[in-house]
Amino acid sequence: MNKSQLIEDLAKKTSLPLKKAEEVFNSVFGDIEKALIRDERVEIRGFGSFKIKEYDGYKGRNPKTGQIIEVNPKKLPFFKVGKELKERVDIY
Repeated sequence: MNKSQLIEDLAKKTSLPLKKAEEVFNSVFGDIEKALIRDERVEIRGFGSFKIKEYDGYKGRNPKTGQIIEVNPKKLPFFKVGKELKERVDIY
């Protein structure tokens, strides 16, 4: 499922016009993005949580040339699935 399908589904379930459903969708995910930029944790009960993980720099190797390269430290978003969602998905 992609973004446009999620927006269409939201519009159908809430009887909102497609444009308004898109605004709601963008607002929710925009707020999550802004919180992560401020290095805040976002938790959606029953679904999961988003946070920023920091990774140290290290010396890596270009697999094609074998040349050693310096990889800079970085911050990346990380999602941890919630217990309830994990249980709903793992039905086997």
